[in-house]
Amino acid sequence: MISINDIRKPILKDLEAFDKFIADNFSAEGELLKEMLTYALSSRGKGIRPILTLLIASMHSPIVAREGYTDDKPHCTKRTYLAAMLVEMIHTASLIHDDVLDSADERRGKPSVNAKWQSNMAIILGDYILARTMALGMASAQYDLISHIGSAMATLCEGEVLQSQHADKYDTTRDDYFDIIYRKTASLLGVSAALGALSVGANRGDVERMQKFGEAIGMAFQIQDDILDYKRDNNTGKPTNNDLREHKITLPMIEVMERASEQQRKEMIELLRRADSDNEALDKLHNIVVEDGGLGYAAEVLKSYLTRATHLIHKYEETPFRKSLLDLCTFIAERDR
Repeated sequence: MISINDIRKPILKDLEAFDKFIADNFSAEGELLKEMLTYALSSRGKGIRPILTLLIASMHSPIVAREGYTDDKPHCTKRTYLAAMLVEMIHTASLIHDDVLDSADERRGKPSVNAKWQSNMAIILGDYILARTMALGMASAQYDLISHIGSAMATLCEGEVLQSQHADKYDTTRDDYFDIIYRKTASLLGVSAALGALSVGANRGDVERMQKFGEAIGMAFQIQDDILDYKRDNNTGKPTNNDLREHKITLPMIEVMERASEQQRKEMIELLRRADSDNEALDKLHNIVVEDGGLGYAAEVLKSYLTRATHLIHKYEETPFRKSLLDLCTFIAERDR
């Protein structure tokens, strides 16, 4: 099974330089804010977005084209590290805000920022990370990168509002679902990929192609998250059936509901209404979705997005970076966390 460490191998030196870039640029005044910031940045997870940015930048890099691949020095410049920082910090801030909105007590198996310091302080920390990120971006005068990030931030907010709106009404359709996960997940992965190409001067066609690649794996990544939410043995660090507890209708449930009778749909919605406080209703709804094939269907949709992604990347010559991007597609399909 492919691991995230396998995917990281061609860019280990760049990741070291990237981590130093963040450490050099992200600091805070005051002991409490510094403590919260250190805690949040130490729990950044797999780092899919900066990995994607660095791999794609390396694949398009004039340095690699001129000097060839080597595993003993970086392939990117500070412009690429800035691009990777922009997407990673926007993502980090959005997760902090998500945990406040969802009243989540854990993030990746550790207490969430809001659980550790209360929601009002978590919101301030998320806002600080956003403000610091944009200030660093503007100070660098890399306005083409900043333009992409500004658009991505607006799209993320739109997705959050859409998800909340439909969760309150229990009326999420298939089209609503794909729109929400595009805005909340795929759009930022698309920007991560596009910025990787843009940061090293790739042509417009390659920038657009990489954005489509990132969006495709982003759609797949979120669908896999939604499948894992139903798995009793998931290793995500989040409770099983968390989406159902939060009244979120995701693709596995949508598929079953669309094939159900009107009466069956009403029964499923009623179970969903009670899922946050009635474990019996939660278990019954979980079993309906699993037994009626909702997870199998979602897995097929996931595969279709990954097939689209691999087709977009196959035009490039074989390099360790291209291999890692293809391995990333496999990793998304196989991951259990």
